[in-house]
Amino acid sequence: MVELINRIRYYHFMSGVLAHQQSDPFCSKCKAFVNTSDRVREGISELEGLQAGELRILSGELLGLLDETRDSVELINLQGDAVGQKKAGNCHMPEGVCFIKLPKAILDRM
Repeated sequence: MVELINRIRYYHFMSGVLAHQQSDPFCSKCKAFVNTSDRVREGISELEGLQAGELRILSGELLGLLDETRDSVELINLQGDAVGQKKAGNCHMPEGVCFIKLPKAILDRM
């Protein structure tokens, strides 16, 4: 149950990251943004499918958080022609640093 709650919280966090970075001039056009958005959408869908029984016993607050998260992610606009911004020479973040990819480490540690 704790893992389920933490996953809901993670996806909520990521929906905020993605929602805010969609207005960033580089992140919004980056392949990492598109791929991460797709993975978050798939993760939420998988979570709802595999954990359907457990979801029924969650508090209204957590179910509301999950609903808000799903709605937020569905509103994210994705660029069909996105390219890796670092490879294209546009993103000048340090090597190994990506606003979109770094939060995945949270999920990997749960």
